[in-house]
Amino acid sequence: MSSADHDPPLAPGLYLVATPIGNLEDITLRALRVLRSADRIACEDTRQTQKLLNHFGISTPTVSYHLHNEGLRAEELLAQLQQGARIAVVSDAGTPGIADPGHELVNAAIGAGVTIYPIPGANAAINALIASGLSTEHFTFHGFLPAKEGQRRTALEQLPRDRATHLFYEAPHRILGTLADVEAIFGATQPVAIARELTKLHEEFLRGPVGELRAQLAARPSIRGEIVLLFSPAEEDAAAPTRSIAAEVAALMKTESLSEKDALKRVARDRGIGKSEAYRELQRERARG
Repeated sequence: MSSADHDPPLAPGLYLVATPIGNLEDITLRALRVLRSADRIACEDTRQTQKLLNHFGISTPTVSYHLHNEGLRAEELLAQLQQGARIAVVSDAGTPGIADPGHELVNAAIGAGVTIYPIPGANAAINALIASGLSTEHFTFHGFLPAKEGQRRTALEQLPRDRATHLFYEAPHRILGTLADVEAIFGATQPVAIARELTKLHEEFLRGPVGELRAQLAARPSIRGEIVLLFSPAEEDAAAPTRSIAAEVAALMKTESLSEKDALKRVARDRGIGKSEAYRELQRERARG
């Protein structure tokens, strides 16, 4: 007699099942029971999920549910849920809906009166946070930073300096650029934590000033694995310039007859920031009126 024969009946509804982010031992007994008993498993990548199912001897049918078919597949799955189906949703690793598909189907199911069952388990951001050494009292998860440098810098510049810990997912081929941006905006001594390959064989935590960690990673022949970046920006220095960039530029144009471009370069140099950063702040100040 299989273990499935002893499982209690699974109630109709949508089950959001967290799966391991590396170590297969991190799946819960409840998650295994739900995956065995569901009518269907909606997967971000059916091939990836099938490896997990095969490992635990689970034969439940699967269907793809990813970023590119989320809208259409959500309608199909919702129709089945409304007929009393028991559907499990999984991502390739971790908790569905957190930087992975799932949110659209959840909203549709709630709107249709379908019961939602969260099945807790592994999550890279939370695991990175609790072992980072940074404050866990107040934190914000931002998902992935923009891939383009200008947009990424703007996102970092807009972070509140309120002592909260900020968490980001980052790709290994972009981490050096992101660390360079953090260093340029918050200074080389800004403390950061980097969690790489969580729960996997080569799990690693790096903690220290961003300038030192960037140099340490840059010296490696390659950087691999999924990364969580964490830091808490220091509060603004009370001695920092209180006059706006726009006001300083206008003053230099008037008193020294500089062009706006040259005045902005001077302000950027005096403040120890990049020209592009100064320009973006100037545009934001003007937009605020």
